[in-house]
Amino acid sequence: MNAPNRVDSLTAKVDRVRALLQRAQQDFSPVVLASSFGVEDMLLTHIIANEFPGIGIFTLDTGRLPEETYRLIDEVRSRYEIDIAIYAPDGVALEKFVRQEGVNAFYRSVELRKACCSIRKVEPLRRALAGKRAWITGLRRAQAVTRNALAEIEQDPDNKLTKISPLADWSEREVWNFARANDIPTNELHDKGYASIGCAPCTRAITPGEDVRAGRWWWESADGKECGLHPAMPKQGGKIIHS
Repeated sequence: MNAPNRVDSLTAKVDRVRALLQRAQQDFSPVVLASSFGVEDMLLTHIIANEFPGIGIFTLDTGRLPEETYRLIDEVRSRYEIDIAIYAPDGVALEKFVRQEGVNAFYRSVELRKACCSIRKVEPLRRALAGKRAWITGLRRAQAVTRNALAEIEQDPDNKLTKISPLADWSEREVWNFARANDIPTNELHDKGYASIGCAPCTRAITPGEDVRAGRWWWESADGKECGLHPAMPKQGGKIIHS
């Protein structure tokens, strides 16, 4: 038997993404896409902007994003004629943390890095998801060991709503093939070797053969590279919602 045609396989996966987004819009409204403006989020933004107007899009402006990301935000707004909701850290909490610990405290310990992420990302995410029934992410299982149990649709106990990851079983090659075939704008940092997009001081380019998440918090252990937005789900835990 011949191996499945890659084009046909990708078409089937795109159809699956559309079905999941349709279900999200129909059954879980109000629902939003959380975008960090990496290639996966741009793929979903492209489909949502063109086909699913009932799904909102937001991003977390941590105050330390690369200039390339800010430029892409403006390009997306202009090209797709959509609104991108921006959520920033609480100014008082951030000011207190920086005054006490310093601007780059996250390099000193995992605890301080997570404290910084909590102020700059986790708390703003709570506000972004307030009143929502579900949120959509560009997460893929292949991105990190902390994500290998990721389900397409599952309960998010931390935020007390449904979490939908339409690209869970996609490969990096498939994501880029779709992006290029559809002329989707992508972050300039990808062309500079960045596989994952985050805050400027906490993200670097990776070298050939390195893990896709190697450029995030590269000074830490590989098995715990999450900021708190996406805690690793135990393999037997986390209620999966079947579609």
